Amino acid sequence: MIAKTGEFNVSILDTSAPFGIFQQFGFQSGKDTDKFADVLYDNRTENGIRYLPEHTNCVISTKVIDSYDYGTHTLFIADITEAIVLSKEPSVTYQYYFDNIKPKPQPKSADEQGKKKKGFVCKICGYIYEGDTLPDDFICPICKHGAADFEPL
Repeated sequence: MIAKTGEFNVSILDTSAPFGIFQQFGFQSGKDTDKFADVLYDNRTENGIRYLPEHTNCVISTKVIDSYDYGTHTLFIADITEAIVLSKEPSVTYQYYFDNIKPKPQPKSADEQGKKKKGFVCKICGYIYEGDTLPDDFICPICKHGAADFEPL
């Protein structure tokens, strides 16, 4: 969508953001899914692109001036065309997300403690792939990250 339109918005999440926001807007690709399909609001900036008004302290609108294709990801370089402050709540940092938002692994039940699972866990979203080996071309079904972002259980 960004490559096609040449524009995008960035919603800066604040510390009130629940894990569900990350699941809906961060772990799935916009190529195959309308991330806004189930939301009840239709907030848009001057460029006509939607943004998250809840759990967001700022929205930034941009116009793409260059892009670099890295195979699995594209890096877009853009000029800011609009910025709106929505609240004074602190922004979520990567560390804040891991310390306060991302669910912690649950303790194993007595039955599970005696059994050693073989598999790999996604370091990004926590998805577990069960098996002795992880295919080199495996893509996480939740967050769409590749095998490089998995580690053995």
